[in-house]
Amino acid sequence: MDSENLAFIAHQLAKGVGVTVQITFLAALLALALAFIVALLRLSPWRPVRIAALGYIEFFRGTSALVQLFYLFFILPLLGISLAPMTTAVIGLGLNFSSFGAEIVRSALINVSQGQRDALYALDFPPFAALRRIILPQALPFMLPPLGNLLVELLKSTSLVSMITLSDLTFSGATVITTLGHQTLIWSVVLGCYFLLSWPLALLVRRYERHLARHRRTGGQYGI
Repeated sequence: MDSENLAFIAHQLAKGVGVTVQITFLAALLALALAFIVALLRLSPWRPVRIAALGYIEFFRGTSALVQLFYLFFILPLLGISLAPMTTAVIGLGLNFSSFGAEIVRSALINVSQGQRDALYALDFPPFAALRRIILPQALPFMLPPLGNLLVELLKSTSLVSMITLSDLTFSGATVITTLGHQTLIWSVVLGCYFLLSWPLALLVRRYERHLARHRRTGGQYGI
C-alpha cells in the first residue's frame, strides 16, 4: 500500500473519530441531563408524574435505538419536522441512553438511608439544598460506575449513526473499504480505534472511584 493510500485512510478515519467523539460528548451531556430530570420525576410525590416518567423510561429502554434514529431521521420529515443528521444522532442517542441513566440515578438516590431523609425533613431542609448538599454527594459513588459503563456503551453505539448517513468512524471505515478494499485491515483498525477511545474513559471512571473512596476513608463523609 503506497503512502497516498495510507494518507487517505488516515484522513478518513481521523475525520470519523472526530465525528464519533463529538456525538458521544453531546449525546452524553443530553442523556445525563435528562437522566437526572427523569429520575427526580420518578421520585415525585405525585403519582401521575411518576407514571409519566416511568412511561418515558420504558418506551425508550424497550425500543431499539436504531429504530428510534430511523424514526427521527426518516419519519419526522413526513410530519414536517426535519433534523440534520448530527442533531438526529445526538437527540436519538441522548433520549435512548437517558432512559437507562435515569434508573441508575434513581437507584443511587434512594440508596441514601431513610434515616437521613427523615432528618432532612424534620430539619425543614429546602428540597434542592438537601439534594445538592446531602443526598447527591452520597449517591454519586453508587451511580458513577454504572454511568461510566453506560458512557462506554454510548460511545460504541455511535456506530449506529452510520445508518443515517453520518460520517462517523464506522461509516468512514466502510467508505475506505469501498474505495480501496483491504477490509480485514480497515475493520481491524476501526476496532482498535473504538478500543483506544473507550479505554481511557474506563480508566478515568476507575480513577475517580478511587478518589472518592480515599475521600470517604480520610473522613470526608457526607451527611447531616
